[in-house]
Amino acid sequence: MSGPAETPGRAAAPRPETADPRRQAAPVALAEDFAPGLERLFSFVPEERSYQVREVRGTLPDWLRGTCYWNGPGRFQRGDLRYRHWLDGDGMVTALRFAGEGRVYFANRFVRSAKWTAEEAAGRALFRTFGTRFAGDRLVRGMALESPVNVSVVPFAGTLFACGEQGLPWELDPVTLATRGPFTFGGALNPVSPFAAHAKLDPASGELYNFGLSYASERPSLHLYRFGASGGLVARRRVPLARPVSMHDFCLAPRHAVFHAGPYHLDLQALVAGGSTLLEALRWEPEAGSELVIVPLGGSRPTAGGPEADAEVVRVPVGRGYCLHGIGAGEDESGRLVVDLLELDRPVYDQYLDLPDMFPAVGPGRPVRLTVDLARRQVAQRLELDYERAPDFPVTAPRLGARPAGDAWMLGISATGRQGRKFYDQLVHCDWRRGAGRAPAVWQAPKGQYLTGEPALAAHPADAAHPGHVALVCPLFDALRGESRYLVFDALDVESGPRAEIVLEAPLPTAFHAAFAPGPPVPPPLDPI
Repeated sequence: MSGPAETPGRAAAPRPETADPRRQAAPVALAEDFAPGLERLFSFVPEERSYQVREVRGTLPDWLRGTCYWNGPGRFQRGDLRYRHWLDGDGMVTALRFAGEGRVYFANRFVRSAKWTAEEAAGRALFRTFGTRFAGDRLVRGMALESPVNVSVVPFAGTLFACGEQGLPWELDPVTLATRGPFTFGGALNPVSPFAAHAKLDPASGELYNFGLSYASERPSLHLYRFGASGGLVARRRVPLARPVSMHDFCLAPRHAVFHAGPYHLDLQALVAGGSTLLEALRWEPEAGSELVIVPLGGSRPTAGGPEADAEVVRVPVGRGYCLHGIGAGEDESGRLVVDLLELDRPVYDQYLDLPDMFPAVGPGRPVRLTVDLARRQVAQRLELDYERAPDFPVTAPRLGARPAGDAWMLGISATGRQGRKFYDQLVHCDWRRGAGRAPAVWQAPKGQYLTGEPALAAHPADAAHPGHVALVCPLFDALRGESRYLVFDALDVESGPRAEIVLEAPLPTAFHAAFAPGPPVPPPLDPI
């Protein structure tokens, strides 16, 4: 099997060697380095900055107006302690603002979370993290991690909030990125409310949905929230779960919220009483099987009152795979539920360890479309697309109407199936309308350059009249130059390479998830932060 290509362009996507899906991979010695210079990406603490970008190579779309936001781990060291895991770093939000006529503004700031504030004052690490433990580390209330608020960022109800894996979101100023404090949706949430990182906006109603997980071994449950367009809580529902499963994301369809509940179970006692990290407390048990948990949106109850009955919830077995990220959901012409997701052979969190030697034995995955017969509680049709190179960070255009999306974009790792350090170096465009027989379009980054965050999808403000005007903005780190750039692609022609490159004054660390807020942006203040 050949190594990663060294020049950009269309890349082949052969099926990688498969890993045993029955067990989680143990750390392995690096056989080969497929990510030269990757250590530079995790070796610095970025300065907070705000400025107008001076260098833009190529041509930006003349219609592009608005702000792309990213959130991700920006700091991997506190005092003498270096974090071991990608999910451990303190959250940093960046904003890239397109003001028209080639003008671009940049800003980045750390989220002043409770963890960041306490550790900044102490000058050392205080709290146990997802993958790093140390003598004297703390848990919140003796049973939970203090969130670094480093996963996602959501523009909603005239403001901006950042999320971690669990815990309260934190509100930010959409222009300056200054932290305002915990975001409670008007007092509907409190510090013990379970709240996950992947809130979903319903484009038809402007309402926001999210979920959270309760891991009590005697009563594990999923909480589904619905917030009105003005920001207040409309409904909250609790759905019992058979086991305390780890779920990171969900899909929002016109009439349902869809959760992939894989056999990745949390041993809460190992975390609380055993002193383990959260990663060490997770158990991959594929023999238990995976299922879709499908919750009707109309079944959400007002917050007053007790737990809701489970009668309306549909559970559909879907094999033994694992899903970290969904892609989207909709309904076909006959009204059947259609769910798009990235199905992995096994969990990937262990491959985020040990920094910077990431993904040494990452397993394959693939985009999958499931058409569900709700009445029979079974998958009526399964479509797999021909891309197996550990895809992640999928994005799709906002759903217009009930139909599932035709296009999806994601990142991939060209050296999947080969043992050794690696990172994301492919941008992939999948077209569900092509079916399973044709490979997706792929742009391959040059050797030593890495795609360091989810692509932000920006559509033309009059997209119905300009369906071809969709841009992807993706962060890239050039390890040879020690330079960060944002690449701007024509979303429907990614294999031709970026149409523009936005060069930053200083390098950036990795990001996780992105969001795009359309409309005329207000440039950030240009004084130093």
